[in-house]
Amino acid sequence: MSHWIDEKTLAGLRSAEARAYRSPLPTRVVSNGEHLPPPQTAEQRQVEVRMQAIAERGAARHGMDRRAFLASAAGIAAGLLAMNEVYGALFQVARSEAEDPAAAQASRRALEHQLVFDVQLHFVHDRYAFEGLLGLREIAKAWNPRLKGEKPSFDHYKFDNFVKEVFLDSQTDIGLLSGAPSENLDNWFLSNRQLAEARAVVNAVAGSRRLLCHSVFTPGWPGWLEELDRAIEELRPDSWKGYTIGDPLQASKWPWRLDDEKLVYPAYERMRKAGITTVCIHKGLLPENYAEAFPDQWQYAKVDDVGQAARDWPDLTFVIYHSGLKPFGSLPQAHLEHFEQTGRIDWVTDLAEIPEKYGVSNVYAELGSTFASSAVVHPRHCAALLGTLIRGMGSDRVLWGTDSVWYGSPQWQIEAFRRIEIPEDMQKAYGFAPLGAADGPVRNAVLGLNAARLYGLELDQAGKPADLRSDYFARLRREYEDAGPRPSNRAYGFVAPG
Repeated sequence: MSHWIDEKTLAGLRSAEARAYRSPLPTRVVSNGEHLPPPQTAEQRQVEVRMQAIAERGAARHGMDRRAFLASAAGIAAGLLAMNEVYGALFQVARSEAEDPAAAQASRRALEHQLVFDVQLHFVHDRYAFEGLLGLREIAKAWNPRLKGEKPSFDHYKFDNFVKEVFLDSQTDIGLLSGAPSENLDNWFLSNRQLAEARAVVNAVAGSRRLLCHSVFTPGWPGWLEELDRAIEELRPDSWKGYTIGDPLQASKWPWRLDDEKLVYPAYERMRKAGITTVCIHKGLLPENYAEAFPDQWQYAKVDDVGQAARDWPDLTFVIYHSGLKPFGSLPQAHLEHFEQTGRIDWVTDLAEIPEKYGVSNVYAELGSTFASSAVVHPRHCAALLGTLIRGMGSDRVLWGTDSVWYGSPQWQIEAFRRIEIPEDMQKAYGFAPLGAADGPVRNAVLGLNAARLYGLELDQAGKPADLRSDYFARLRREYEDAGPRPSNRAYGFVAPG
């Protein structure tokens, strides 16, 4: 949870975790520190009010308090129904699901056969001590007297809570553990070795392949090729993770381009020879003031270097994390209006046009933070984003990622994606195909099948790795649900005041 946001701006933000109202579905944009969250809009406030009203009615009807109701399966359905009432009917949700926990749970369990493979997950190591994370809580004390005397803790960002939020409180089956570089080695969430060790521990306990991992590569940094060779020889990551902006936490001495033949192509050759050929790259997701703060660095976050690299290296697969989405800034409605006027979404459309423009099929888009933030800002804009990616890249080259646990449990994102539909007027105007049924071919592909194919997983006739149905995590989840799940409904990060 290191951050780009400067300390002056950070002082004006609030802790998402410390909000008094814990919603099962966010009613404002939460930032993981890599972008500036816009203030809550009037529409988002309406969603919050209507969600509370739905929850109060449902809780009274079932003899529950409101917090317990919102922690049930009906809580997310209530949030999506409230969004429909404010933004229009974009989510396929029945009122019965929003008012009856049993009905909502039945709908959720009806989709347990669907593979959910999250390709962007995070937690921090036990000795992680970057004060930017704890400083968030210290700043919050200045405006929230209830936090005074609280002892700051990293626990919500660590392994135990990661397992609970991802594998118990959500229907995530398989995850890919990712990382981010910092020129200060103490600020890495997990080192490459720790990423691999976490993968080994989780899979040994589960008795199956539940967790995959990246190794982070850092072109231009001292000894970076030697570190890549070491990762190949000793760690055998499932894929690679890179940041073309260099250090995402500060102005970097080592930004780079994917199509740099002299610097980066020797690394691609090593990856190809090693048979670890999936290259995941952070693009977009910048803070609003990034160009001003880092004038020599921000352009490296664009996607204009992807096409040539993909054409030069057809044996590699390039997965563009966050789909290259630029930040929403403080005027989310303006971004929807920009799309409706131009039919384009900054950098996302550029990415979606690469397969046709360059004649390549080895470029994928990943949805971490992008889906979550756009769905919360305006679900119609989210529908446009999904339509743009699938129209340009195909539903077989879009991957599910959530950036959890920065945003708490990913279950609300899973359910929102299963239920959102591209409006008919938008389908006709822009040539978008409908997303279809919750467990139809498009959503099945995006939520899990595409990543399963990319990472070489063997699936049974029902569409999941057979060992996931009876491994330790499967048994643990069943016991957890039978005892009554207790999702925290926390979001971990920054929100704007107001």
